Amino acid sequence: MEKYNINKVRADFPILAREVYGKPLVYLDNAATTQKPLCVLDAMRDEYLNVNANVHRGVHYLSQQATDLHEAAREKVRAFINAKKTEEIVFTRGTTEAINLVASTFCESQMQPGDEVIVTEMEHHSNIVSWQLQAMKSGIIVKHLPITDDGQLQLSALSSLLSSKTKLISVAHVSNVLGTINPVEDIIKIAHEHGIPVLVDGAQSAPHFKVDVQAMDCDFFAFSGHKMYGPTGIGVLYGKEEWLEKLPPYQGGGEMIDKVTWEKTTFERLPFKFEAGTPDYVATHGLAKAIEYIDSIGFDAIQAHEQELTRYCMEQLMTIPDMHIYGPFLPLLQEGIGEVTLRDAVVSFNVGNIHHLDMGTLLDRLGIAVRTGHHCAQPLMDRLGISGTVRASFALYNTKEEIDVLVAGVRRVAQMF
Repeated sequence: MEKYNINKVRADFPILAREVYGKPLVYLDNAATTQKPLCVLDAMRDEYLNVNANVHRGVHYLSQQATDLHEAAREKVRAFINAKKTEEIVFTRGTTEAINLVASTFCESQMQPGDEVIVTEMEHHSNIVSWQLQAMKSGIIVKHLPITDDGQLQLSALSSLLSSKTKLISVAHVSNVLGTINPVEDIIKIAHEHGIPVLVDGAQSAPHFKVDVQAMDCDFFAFSGHKMYGPTGIGVLYGKEEWLEKLPPYQGGGEMIDKVTWEKTTFERLPFKFEAGTPDYVATHGLAKAIEYIDSIGFDAIQAHEQELTRYCMEQLMTIPDMHIYGPFLPLLQEGIGEVTLRDAVVSFNVGNIHHLDMGTLLDRLGIAVRTGHHCAQPLMDRLGISGTVRASFALYNTKEEIDVLVAGVRRVAQMF
C-alpha cells in the first residue's frame, strides 16, 4: 500500500494475531462486521471510566462533557458524508433501524393504499421486509428493479416501473452479496425528474469509499458503525432537512419531546425528534474514533488496497476447477470503462456441487472465517437459482497472503469432494 504500512495497520487490531483451531486467523467476514482498532476500544473504555453520564439537559460537569463528545460525534459523521447540517444526522442502532424508521414514518405520512415503493432484486432483507411490513399495514405496493445475469441493475427497466403511484425508491449502494456498486447517482437523477425521493442503503459503501450525500443528492442515506471499524448498536440515518421536517416521530419517549401535557405533546427540533430515549453516547464516541481512524489512512489508499485484494482474489479463485463467482467480474476494468468501478470488497462463490455450508465449515477448521448462506438476500438467491454462496469480504487490514491461504483452503476442500 502506498499510504500506510499493512503490518502497522494490522497491529492496531490485536484479534488478527489470534489462532483458531491451532491455525492463524484469516478473517474474511468483514461485510458482516469488521474488527475494531485499539483506538476505538480505548476511547470507549475511557469514556465509561471517566465521563459516563446521561447526555443533554444535565447541568453537572460529566453530563456536559458526555454531551459534548456525543454532539462532536454527530459533527464528525456530518463531515464524513458531507451532509449540509448536523440536524440532518440522526443516530440509530444501525442501517436496519434507519431503513425501518424511514419506511414507517414515510408510509404513515406520505403514502396511501396502492402507492408504490421500488427496491431492487439485490436488496438485503432490511430493505425488503421493512417495506413489506408497511404493505401489510397500509396497503402499499412493493415493486423491484430486476438485475442482469452478471449481477448489475437493469437500469433501463426503471422507467417502466415508475408510475404516478411511485412515492419512493430505496436501493443498496453496494450489494452485500455481489459487491456490485450500483449507479445510485443515475437512479437519483431519474427519480428526481419525477419528483420521487430516494433512500440509499450505504451499509456496504460507507466503509469502503468516500460518500458525499450532497453530490449524490440522495434524500436519505443509512449506514452502520460496526461495518466500518466502530462499535455495534450504532448507526446513522442522514435525511435532507426538508424531508426530516415532514416526517413524524418514529418512537415516543424522553429526549424527542419539546413539551408534554395531557392535552398535547409537541416535539423537539431536528434531529432529536427521531432520537427517543437515552442514546448510546459511548458508541457514538466510538463511531467518531472509527471515522478518525479511516480518515488517518484515507479512502484513496483504502479503496486502492481493497480493489487490488478483490481483483487478486477473483483471479486466484478462478484457477480452481468448477469455480463460479457471482456478480460483475472486476478484471473487466482492465479493458477500460472510464472511471466506473463495478465491484468492491466482496467475492461470493460456489465450487461445483459442494454445498456452501460444507465449504464454509471446512474452511473454518483451517482458521479461515467466511460467511455462508443467503446473506439476508433470499430473493437474490432465487434469481441466481441457488440456495446460497460462500462469501469472502475484505477490509483495510486484509492481505494477499490471507487470500493465498483462502484459495489454498478452497482448493483443498474441493479435492475432498
